[in-house]
Amino acid sequence: MQLFAIPTGNFKLDGGAMFGVVPKSLWSKHYPSDENNMINMTMRCLLVVDGDRRILINNGIGDKQSEKFFSHYHLNGDDSLIKSLAAAGFAPEDITDMFLTHLHFDHAGGSVKYKADRSGFETVFPNATYWISAPQWEWAMHANRRESASFLKENIQPIEESGRLKLFDHPGELFPGIGVRFYNGHTDGQAIPFIKYKGKTIVFTSDLLPTAAHLPLPWVMSYDTRPLITLDEKEAFLEEAVDKGYVLFFEHDLYTECCTLARTEKGIKVDKAMRLKELQ
Repeated sequence: MQLFAIPTGNFKLDGGAMFGVVPKSLWSKHYPSDENNMINMTMRCLLVVDGDRRILINNGIGDKQSEKFFSHYHLNGDDSLIKSLAAAGFAPEDITDMFLTHLHFDHAGGSVKYKADRSGFETVFPNATYWISAPQWEWAMHANRRESASFLKENIQPIEESGRLKLFDHPGELFPGIGVRFYNGHTDGQAIPFIKYKGKTIVFTSDLLPTAAHLPLPWVMSYDTRPLITLDEKEAFLEEAVDKGYVLFFEHDLYTECCTLARTEKGIKVDKAMRLKELQ
């Protein structure tokens, strides 16, 4: 098995929204913001190559929305999905399985693109099965008013129309060496991959833990639909992660790609920060 970090670009969100009820005087010591209170985050995906299987976990924001839409998120950086795949030696046609932790636009927008003549949409990965948890699919199809702006139909419907959508109902081993668990505080049916790799467990944290700065239990995003559930999920996950020595792979942390954890008198904190390449 080989793992490749696939950066797809950066975007900015309001720091207050990202850290919920935590005052800026606290969170800004751990994650910097600009003069407009915006914090810069990445959209870092993960490619798992195992034999003939090439599994991409999430795919960033894509490039098909309007200029006005993108202006709200201040896209920046030189990385893109296609460029980063090419740097790893792959093209979209090589991807056999497209795994989506959930369907928010910054995680699933790269699933779909305009057709060459812009007459409609088609999937970016023409040979891939698209894996999405059934609870998340149903949640997105009947989106609540608070979350509906994150579920864009042009990111979702073309996947179903392609005939290559695969829904899974239960947590467990989805691929050899890759187990999946459901976490429901951020959005219903968020599916988090646990990857067995070189004697370690790599966890793609997605929006369960968007950055290393979100390790403190009360530091929960305002975007989470059920923050009290997130609190319980984080606590259980972090206790297990520190006890079992998991390596956390962050999708959104611009400054920390991976880390291990340590238990301290002030709670569970980062022990060692590292790049994914250091585990190769």
